Amino acid sequence: MRLRRLGLVAHIGVSVGWLGAAVASLAVAVTGLAAREPALARAAYLVLEPVGWWTLVPLGVASLVTGVVQSLGTSWGLVRHYWVLFKLMMNLFAVGVLLLYMRTLGQLAALARSGDAPRSPSPVVHAAAAIVLLLVALVLSVYKPRGRTPWETSVRR
Repeated sequence: MRLRRLGLVAHIGVSVGWLGAAVASLAVAVTGLAAREPALARAAYLVLEPVGWWTLVPLGVASLVTGVVQSLGTSWGLVRHYWVLFKLMMNLFAVGVLLLYMRTLGQLAALARSGDAPRSPSPVVHAAAAIVLLLVALVLSVYKPRGRTPWETSVRR
């Protein structure tokens, strides 16, 4: 019981951290896009890459791992309920897109290091989409809509 609650605390903590890091990334991305001074725009794009590698990626992966552990350790299961399955698919999608997108953030940071001031709406769009996705996952976690998958009966505990 204590271990399960500790796992739940870990999952909620890293998931909320991921949402917070996405909100911070959105603020930095908007700053870079809207900055009138080229130095400020360059600084924003230089910050986005390490924020991605050192906060977004680890928190996204930790959310995925702790979510899977939580689902396997509870009666909700990993494939018994649609809301759990949707959260899993959304998390896999989000982490996959993030890992692929880190290349773009690296290219924008390289442009900023070379003295150019990139003005790309892409980080704003990606951060905003991530926030929406994470908020949908939050709503699913709180409301737990009914509906069991066809695999529910074959995977009973």
